[in-house]
Amino acid sequence: MATHSIVELIRRKRDGAELTADEVAWIIAAFTSEDIQKYHMSALLMAIMFRGLTDGELTAWTEAMLHSGEVLDLASVPAPKIDKHSTGGVGDKVSIPLAPIVAACGVAVPMMSGRGLGHTGGTLDKLESIPGFSPNILPADFVSGLLEHNLVLAGQTSTLVPADKAIYALRDASGTVPSIALIASSIMSKKLAEDLDGLVLDIKVGRGAFMKTVDEATELAETMATIGRRYGTATVAHLTAMDQPLGDRVGNALEIEESLEILRGGGPADMAEITTTLAVEMLVLSGIARDADAAISMVRRVVGNGAALRKFRDVVAAQGGDPEIVDGTRPLVSAPHRHTLHARSAGFVRECDALAIGMAVVRLGGGRVAAEDSIDPAVGVVLAAKIGDVVAEGDELATVHYSTSDQLASALPLLEQAWAITPDPVEAPPLLISRISGR
Repeated sequence: MATHSIVELIRRKRDGAELTADEVAWIIAAFTSEDIQKYHMSALLMAIMFRGLTDGELTAWTEAMLHSGEVLDLASVPAPKIDKHSTGGVGDKVSIPLAPIVAACGVAVPMMSGRGLGHTGGTLDKLESIPGFSPNILPADFVSGLLEHNLVLAGQTSTLVPADKAIYALRDASGTVPSIALIASSIMSKKLAEDLDGLVLDIKVGRGAFMKTVDEATELAETMATIGRRYGTATVAHLTAMDQPLGDRVGNALEIEESLEILRGGGPADMAEITTTLAVEMLVLSGIARDADAAISMVRRVVGNGAALRKFRDVVAAQGGDPEIVDGTRPLVSAPHRHTLHARSAGFVRECDALAIGMAVVRLGGGRVAAEDSIDPAVGVVLAAKIGDVVAEGDELATVHYSTSDQLASALPLLEQAWAITPDPVEAPPLLISRISGR
């Protein structure tokens, strides 16, 4: 591979030139090996933020990221291998009940998840509120986990797509997180490293999501679906609403409780709807189900007979977690204090601001501002009223679970502005916006 001048490549990208595949490969390799500086890569990322990546550059960037470290070899796993990825939202705990439901139906799910940063929660943080649970699965152990359980619930390892981990940290620090090209290549390089047969994407749209508009979310979904198609990985995306939190509970242990309700056949209607929708996509994409009706029947069966809950219990135990949490014989950690928010007027809920609620949970200690921040798994918010609901003056809007009075005082200004009530009837917004296929 030829050696290049990083400063010259930055200038060319800044001025709108197209980088060659060899140049892109050199950039990723040199940054991964620390042969170019972080400030150089930050400057290049900003140039990409404004100039974008051409189709050729995007393909080369994703390819170089993908092969910056190990790639899983799951050829010895006979079941079809399908994963799901969400772009992140407030109260989005869907992966936790979804993965065991699909695995119980016969699909191998090598689920690699992330941690929360900012107002969006992370699947790994939620799972780690189960005492003892460890997401630290070595690449060599993925095969045994999938052969035994059809499911691994893991975090990204240091050897899988290391370039992405390093570049993502710079994107957050340099203000380049919203770049669609960089988001798409980041997500898809990690997912393609899982040696998948298919991928289902949940692209969140709205105030509590990174993608604020349907147009932005559609562009991101189409970009990722195109990358998947180029690699022979069937990819389907759903755009789903994130103006208000998903489900009724926001906070790590609280969201595990809600996930267990879904696995037992209960839980909030919006959580049940999106979990079933994505499970159907995964089952049809895998070929396990011939069509949506057959997939729905399979989902209902494994939830109804307890197979999905048992699958989750087995994987929790296999990864060091306390299975009694899943059984319901031991409670999850609980915050010591409660505070109730009340409606100041009667009417209809017009807003239940996902961003404000997510940031309030961060202030309570349930999320991170910086990657090294610790998390209190017990704190959070339990919603009692969402968009379209009728409330009387003094009715409960939410209950805040908190650990210290200082944290509550910090979170309350956000929460007190999160709900808007109007005298006019409000229709509950649809959860599912559109479906985009890259097959």
